[in-house]
Amino acid sequence: MEQEYLTFVLSGEEFGVDILCVQEIRVLSTVTELPNKPDYLKGVINLRGVIIPIVDLRQRFGLEPLSYDDKTVTIILRSRNPEKPMVVGIIVDAVSEVYKFDPTNVRKPPALGSKLDSSFLKGLATVEEKLIILLDTATLLNEDELFSVDMDETPVLTMS
Repeated sequence: MEQEYLTFVLSGEEFGVDILCVQEIRVLSTVTELPNKPDYLKGVINLRGVIIPIVDLRQRFGLEPLSYDDKTVTIILRSRNPEKPMVVGIIVDAVSEVYKFDPTNVRKPPALGSKLDSSFLKGLATVEEKLIILLDTATLLNEDELFSVDMDETPVLTMS
């Protein structure tokens, strides 16, 4: 059965997320900054009474930060897991298209020593000679994965 993906651009590459996890696409708006946070966590927004963390996906993946412009958007993603509901906004360079992919046409990503954390990768799909990197929305919407901090950075203390 074909699955639809919303694709977006980050640093010239095209990425895709499961369209069933996309709640909405918003123009980049002001975020409320939080103290003591990783650089890629831009802050939070209040969206119709729900506090949503906003992550710059470029920075989360270790890419060069970019100045935001009129093409920069926030994609609000909602997990499909009712036991672990999570909503997060990801800042991307621009939204592209919606594509349908048959799971048999999605290839496993090769083992790469790149800066892109492979735990976020679901696979690779080709559209008209263009390679699209499909992201695993379950991992992307897992707060432990999304907000994990490298040991190189200052540890974040959590209160239990």
